[in-house]
Amino acid sequence: MAYADTSTYYNSGDGSIIGSFIEKDEGNLFEFSANPLESGVTDEWPHLVWVNSRNPETRYALVKKTVAYIVVDQDADGNDQVEKWALKQHREYR
Repeated sequence: MAYADTSTYYNSGDGSIIGSFIEKDEGNLFEFSANPLESGVTDEWPHLVWVNSRNPETRYALVKKTVAYIVVDQDADGNDQVEKWALKQHREYR
């Protein structure tokens, strides 16, 4: 389980938390929030998926109802390396 940092929560943060999902293959729960960056990054990757609760760490993402595209790395040319995750139990908190 990877929960978002409290800085994204409604009652103690900026309210940018959006929801959660379970990654279908491994059964791990992840929370996701809005990507706060104002550059062109948010156009392609409007979400942040929180992948580590103890030491808050995020990945750029595009989260849909049944699938998420997660940026896991960049190649030597600066191109995003993207994984496609199948989702279940997609839930929005709003």
